[in-house]
Parts: sequence; C-alpha cells; structure tokens
Amino acid sequence: MKRESVNILTKKSTKDILAKHISYSHETQKNSDTTAVPQGEQTPVTQLTEIFNCDICEFKTSQKRCILAHLKAHVAKQVYCCNNCDYKCIKKSNLQMHMKIHTGEKPYSCNICEFKCILKRSLQTHMKIHTGEKLYSCNICEFKCIQKSNLQTHMKIHTGEKPFSCNICEFRSIRKEQLKNHLKTHTGEKPFSCNICGLRYITKSSLQRHMKIHTGEKSFSCNICDFRCIRKDQLQRHLKIHPGEKSY
Repeated sequence: MKRESVNILTKKSTKDILAKHISYSHETQKNSDTTAVPQGEQTPVTQLTEIFNCDICEFKTSQKRCILAHLKAHVAKQVYCCNNCDYKCIKKSNLQMHMKIHTGEKPYSCNICEFKCILKRSLQTHMKIHTGEKLYSCNICEFKCIQKSNLQTHMKIHTGEKPFSCNICEFRSIRKEQLKNHLKTHTGEKPFSCNICGLRYITKSSLQRHMKIHTGEKSFSCNICDFRCIRKDQLQRHLKIHPGEKSY
C-alpha cells in the first residue's frame, strides 16, 4: 500500500477562497444597504433553495454563511488526499477510514452471516436484516426498508424520476450503480466469472444467481404447489398457472 500523502492548501487556492468570501459578503452588504424597507411594512420572507458546494471536498449546504464558515476551515487546516483516487478530506481519521476501501480491510463482521464492512454503523444497519426491523415505509405501496436512503430511492419509482443517464445511449436509471453496470454493456466488461464453468457476468448478483445452478439451490417456492425455482421472476411467471388461487 502506498503511503498516504498530505497536500496543504496553496496560496492560490487560499486567495480564491477569500475572493469568494469578499465577493459574497460585501456584495450582500451593499445590496442590503441600498434596499430601503419602509417603516411599518413587513419584509416578505424568501426561502433559499440554492445549494452551495465546496470546491475542495463534498460538503454541501443551502446557506451561504455555512459555506463561508466551511471554506475558512480549509484555509486554516490541512487537506488530506488519497493517492489512489480523488478523495479529499480535512480529518486524517477520515482518510485512514477511506484507505480501507483500497486495502480491502473490513474490521466489522456479522456474527450471524458472513457480512463484513468498514464502518460500525454499516454493521448496525446490516443487523436489522436479521432482526426484521424496517423503520421506513412507503405511503403509496407496501414497501418497507431499513434505511431512509433506500426509501428515498424507492419513491423515485412512483415519481418516475431517473436522475442518472448514459452518455452513449438513452438508458436512464434511478440508482447510480445501475448506470455503472449498464455502462459495462458498452465496454464489454464482465468482471465476475464462475469458477466452475467459466461464464462471466457484469454484476456480482448475477454471478450469485448463476451459482445456484451448480449448487441446486432454489430459494423461491410456490405456496400453492411444490414448484421451486432459482429466481423470483420465475416464480412470478409460475403463479400465473394458478388462476383464481390466492398466493400468500
């Protein structure tokens, strides 16, 4: 593993940050000084919807005063950079945690299954799979999930929102990882291969489904007859042969 590197903000980047501060602070003050509000009249409140992004890290905020305070932190502190990717952070501990992505280190493991992860909170979230705890539910359908972010992603199914688009074809998706997998269809990349027959797949989940052919595992079963199958879509097609029967 390569040694982590530390980049201190240059005078140029500091100057740019301060220039932003001066441009915003003094222009805002100038506008506020030249706008007179008649006495006795109530000034309408306007909701700020613009999002301000930090040019150095991934920090975002809807308040200008917060982005200014955040930028000052960059001026005063060192910026730690990963020498394997474009990741940057203010805290050395964050960089150390990030480096585990490259080393493959996963110090937290589930005592029920083989799941391992980098962050303790990721393990805590995973454990809800075993306890069956699902705190978030959709108010349109019966979907329930463990994480709020999963619910937010699910809601895009109902709204039709697909924010991620392919720059080669017209493919659009709800999740970023769906787009990443789709792009592999253009490059021909199939990183996951079966160690028994040699077939290759774009996603790990596709390989895991394929492996059930060799193991004979059939995870989905019909509750009306003895039919069992590998994939959920196969079960859904099978259930159509039971017209008038209610499945549970």
